[in-house]
Amino acid sequence: MNRPPCSSTARPHRQRGRLGLGALLALLVLAGGLALAGWLMSQPPRVERRPASAPAPPLVEAVTVAPQAVAPSLHGFGRVVAEREARLASRVAGRLEAFAPGVLPGRLVEVGSPIAHLDDADLGLALREAEAALDQAEAALAMERGEQQRARAEYQSFGRELPAERRALVLREPQLRSAQAEVERARAARDRARLDLERATLVAPWRGMVQARLLGEGSEVGSGTELIHLVDVARFWVQVALPGDALAWLAPATETTPGSPVTLTSRGWPAGRERRGELLSVLPALEENGLQAQLLVAVEDPLALAEENRSAPALRLGDVVRLDFQAGERDDLIALPAAALRPGDEVWVLDEAERLRRRPVSVLHRDDHRVLVAEGLVAGERVITSPLGQPREGMPLRTTSSSDERPAGAAQPQSAEAHR
Repeated sequence: MNRPPCSSTARPHRQRGRLGLGALLALLVLAGGLALAGWLMSQPPRVERRPASAPAPPLVEAVTVAPQAVAPSLHGFGRVVAEREARLASRVAGRLEAFAPGVLPGRLVEVGSPIAHLDDADLGLALREAEAALDQAEAALAMERGEQQRARAEYQSFGRELPAERRALVLREPQLRSAQAEVERARAARDRARLDLERATLVAPWRGMVQARLLGEGSEVGSGTELIHLVDVARFWVQVALPGDALAWLAPATETTPGSPVTLTSRGWPAGRERRGELLSVLPALEENGLQAQLLVAVEDPLALAEENRSAPALRLGDVVRLDFQAGERDDLIALPAAALRPGDEVWVLDEAERLRRRPVSVLHRDDHRVLVAEGLVAGERVITSPLGQPREGMPLRTTSSSDERPAGAAQPQSAEAHR
């Protein structure tokens, strides 16, 4: 039986042929990759250069300026003091019997009302003695006038003229003048004793409030011993310090015109309550610490005792109150936010090309909120209120759309940069 030839010998020949072809292809691919890598490494790198974009100008806010009628905001803090107070003293010696009913600290006493009574027994006796001495002197004067009439009758009956000097002696003229002088002396002693008796009762010299009773009842007092401390309630003063340049905006009171109005407020008062006063005068001495001018403000009826002031808060001695002065206006000034003023009293102005220009200005008044400029700006110019890190003359800027519409002195919103 004939068998076909075995195929195992042909299969190894085919596999050897396939392996040789694959190895050749792999070598070709490897050689090509190496050649490409070598070519790429031999080529210099290429960097595409693009022109740099110009940075956007800084965004700022500005206000448009215009002269207007404006006055500075002037305020300060002051302490309430009494316009008039007195420590009433006895003008005669004696024992303090009693204070008048109702004379207590914090109570009102009317002008002329009794305050305290001293023991007046001795003073009454002294008055009686003075009156008796006056009666005796008047009787002696009457007797002397009778003697003078008798002497005159004798001189006339003598029938001869004497020299003036001798005639005065004969007519007892010196004796008459002596008797008249004794009467005047006795009358003055009587009046003094009567006055001392009246002074045994101490009376109020003006309407006031009792601050303190300085002695107790039953105390022995001498002439000049202080008995009671009284404060006038008609008007109080408030002493306040302001910078010297503030005086140009204020007017003290004169005999015919009132002073600048002043509004007084205090943290201890109910919300919305205030009192009114007027600038009375400017003191001649400066404040010791800050070398500021010292002003005196007067407040009528400070304790709100009058019917029309019953709802107003009362000022108390020693209170510290805030005073807002109503300054006189000027219509040729430009008001700027405080942030618009730069060091050296200059401002930054935007020109028509939206570029920064430095401008020196003359400042009349400055505070924490506003600056009043007298010279250096023209109506319609735009003043920059935003801060800049490195401002340069002529640097380009851009403004918010609403900044040009906001007038100078208006409230300043936050800049767009601040929201970023």
